Amino acid sequence: MILSNEYLRFVLILTLFFGLAWLVDWILTKYVQKYVESTKTSIDDLIVEIIRGPVHFYIIVGGIYLAFKSLSVIGSYANWLNKGFIVISIWVGATIIASLVAALIDYWLESHKRFKKTPQLLNKIFTITIYFLALIIILGYFNVEITPLLATLGVGGLAIGLALQKTLSDFFAGLNIISERQINVGDHVQIENEKISGYIDDIGWRSTKIKSLRNNMIIVPNSSLSNSIVTNNKMPHDEMSIIIKCGVAYSSNLNQVEKITLDVAKKIQKKIEGAKKEFEPLVRFHTFGESNIEFSIILRVEHFVDQYRVKHEFIKALKDRYDQENIEISWPVRKIYYDNQVANKLKLQTKPVRKK
Repeated sequence: MILSNEYLRFVLILTLFFGLAWLVDWILTKYVQKYVESTKTSIDDLIVEIIRGPVHFYIIVGGIYLAFKSLSVIGSYANWLNKGFIVISIWVGATIIASLVAALIDYWLESHKRFKKTPQLLNKIFTITIYFLALIIILGYFNVEITPLLATLGVGGLAIGLALQKTLSDFFAGLNIISERQINVGDHVQIENEKISGYIDDIGWRSTKIKSLRNNMIIVPNSSLSNSIVTNNKMPHDEMSIIIKCGVAYSSNLNQVEKITLDVAKKIQKKIEGAKKEFEPLVRFHTFGESNIEFSIILRVEHFVDQYRVKHEFIKALKDRYDQENIEISWPVRKIYYDNQVANKLKLQTKPVRKK
């Protein structure tokens, strides 16, 4: 009796499918998600998290579709209803596939140390490709001829390409940067011409974001980055040498200076956090300066940012030790010599004339 009334049947179908959506979501949360959390791999957690929302949504959409199909007043619109449901089904499927592909790519790249951090540009390219294929399937379902459309898109794409040369140049430069793997997310880089330095935060479709040590975000167009001379401080290894310049007075005993400087450098290298413990520091004299004999001290740190702390502690310790050992670091001094005859002439010329 209830099923013979189409409006009651409409409400019943909606109720059943809303209940089914809640039940599936409850099973996924209560049992499936708890089970996958107990496994060693994290990829199954990602899969459950990705499909949970779209499945819940699709069950509700399916219930609404069947409920409206049961009404006789919808008969004249049944064809549009069917097409709408097909379009939503294809789009939900594309959403699930795009999310799963992105998650699988991220998982694979993170499991390989060399590709631990993935630029978001890669995921965007795969996502756009999947949605574009979904659009072609939808157009094919509606019997839209794709060949003329592709030809039109080709001509339009040529016109857009000419208008957006700079943007496309940045896009392909971004692809080039990612494919070469010479600059990766998380690397500390220095761009020579622009005098920019910082950590690569993301490589986008148009620009690369660089986070400076001052916690500012620097936006560099990919084409500019690709055409610049870039120093990657994380390649081939994280550790790097630092050079600290110093100078001592000409009256200093250079053997003593070298011995004391190395002693201080070794202590700093061993005890300061961020210094490479097993590295042996070096001292090299190189210049007869105007007021000092100049030399360089070479230390090594584990990461680029560690150099600031190591330099700070080394300079303090070296100054204290030089003071204890009476080693002088001179400031610029100029000695001026006067010839006696020239001085006497200058005195005569400047002697005041007496009035008679």
